[in-house]
Amino acid sequence: MTSTPPRVPPVAALAASAAAQTLLGTSRPGRARRTLACVLATGSVGLLASSVTRFRQQRTTVNPLNPSEASSLVTSGPNAVSRNPMYVAMAGTLGAHALWRGSLGSWLPVAGFVLWIDRTQIRPEEAALEAQFGQDYTRYKAHVPRWIGLPSTTT
Repeated sequence: MTSTPPRVPPVAALAASAAAQTLLGTSRPGRARRTLACVLATGSVGLLASSVTRFRQQRTTVNPLNPSEASSLVTSGPNAVSRNPMYVAMAGTLGAHALWRGSLGSWLPVAGFVLWIDRTQIRPEEAALEAQFGQDYTRYKAHVPRWIGLPSTTT
């Protein structure tokens, strides 16, 4: 009997971070790399906080384990440029860590996290949201990218 891995995005991000720890570069980051890493980390944490705040304002769940519990479709704020700003933020914090470390190998867990979350978490979430919100979600999905980008100007 095979089992599917648990779909717990924060745990996946922590696992990717732990994997990155084993692939660390040995050089100390210079000022430019430290600054860029701090900017990316700060922006990612801000994106996550802003996303969670927007979900709370709309009184809907941030729990990724049961997207059918969503009471409203959040399409404004960070969700106007990404359908998954919380996952973008998690990938951003992992990217900041990889940038800080300066090792090409420390980017592998970032790529692994993005691939894993895209295939095992986002796709089932999209199916559940489409089933729950129908045409509203289909329109949203047509205009806002899964990961990040500028909002579409077409209607």
